[in-house]
Amino acid sequence: MRITGISTHVVGTPWRNLTYVQVHTDEGITGVGETRMLGHTDALLGYLREAEANHILGSDPFAVEDLVKRMKYGDYGRAGEIVMSGIAVIEMACWDIKGKALGVPVWQLLGGKVTDKVKAYANGWYTTERTPEAYHKAAQGVMERGYRALKIDPFGTGHFELDHQQTLYAVSLIEAVRDAIGPEAELMLEMHGRFSPATAVRLAKELAPFKPAWLEEPVPPENLKALEKVAAKVDMPVATGERIHDRIEFRELFESQAVDIIQPDVGHIGGIWETRKLAATAETHYMLVAPHNVGGSVLTAASLQVGFTSPNFKILEHFNDFADAEIKKVVKGAPQVNPEDGCFHLSDAPGLGVELDVDAAAEFPQQQARFDLWAEGWEQRKPKGAQ
Repeated sequence: MRITGISTHVVGTPWRNLTYVQVHTDEGITGVGETRMLGHTDALLGYLREAEANHILGSDPFAVEDLVKRMKYGDYGRAGEIVMSGIAVIEMACWDIKGKALGVPVWQLLGGKVTDKVKAYANGWYTTERTPEAYHKAAQGVMERGYRALKIDPFGTGHFELDHQQTLYAVSLIEAVRDAIGPEAELMLEMHGRFSPATAVRLAKELAPFKPAWLEEPVPPENLKALEKVAAKVDMPVATGERIHDRIEFRELFESQAVDIIQPDVGHIGGIWETRKLAATAETHYMLVAPHNVGGSVLTAASLQVGFTSPNFKILEHFNDFADAEIKKVVKGAPQVNPEDGCFHLSDAPGLGVELDVDAAAEFPQQQARFDLWAEGWEQRKPKGAQ
């Protein structure tokens, strides 16, 4: 079996463009992959056009490791976010092809399942007025859908510092959310790399009474010493990793023991097998894995293949019941959260178990998507001028 070509399809919303890639073969089997590029979609498409000619055409889709190696190192330049994301969408599609050809789900090819279900947590649910009352109501809606966990960034446009008044308001938002979801649900606290170490530590202590399940990206990701400073002073799990695009770059993070939960994005770190390798290394450092997942249903399906096969997999992020819920229709067989237990359940469907509906995807053309965490109202995910 050989790859005969690829086709790309961008599904657009005002705040995110989702790039779907179909990989076609001479035996008529097509696989699909997906990633969400933040502000770099056209750059990704340009890279894929070159990679198709240089590396992908004529390749054996079963030889996933070899194709990834050639795409990562064959152009000599150091692979960053765009290249690793391009690798990821092709890699996912190759696993999909392999599973379909053999008639087994991808998780079976990764060593088999270690669990029948993966817990989900909701994100993108607080696209509403930024008040305690509105957040309380929205959080209740999350629980009513069966979720047992959710995540929130309550810090507005905070950057390095958050003054006393803004701090009190952020605390009021978290208080309202915890009241809405009760004591048993998990509440993940997102900082989006906003703060200085001193501010992050102060805010973590202010919010500790509400029992956050983790403190995510408390400081910008470039400075590991700053993260170590936070980890040494807070009494809650620390999570990070969505902006690391090569599993090799996790080495110093592991050595530092500054985090408890790593959050690679399967769509940015080279795909399913690269993430599974990373999860295995994390296990040797007694760390859990909770992938960043701001994509659609194909990326969710790919992330679940890692979840079903990794003993140290904690939970999976999910946007698609809330922000842009209508885009779920572009994928047939989209993974769904079971409202009885708030989990994704194992599927025996071959490959990734999903199919891209190209006609449905065409109903959501690429947009000039803009997501600016420093702009007022960013949490509503409706950029200025969007309808």
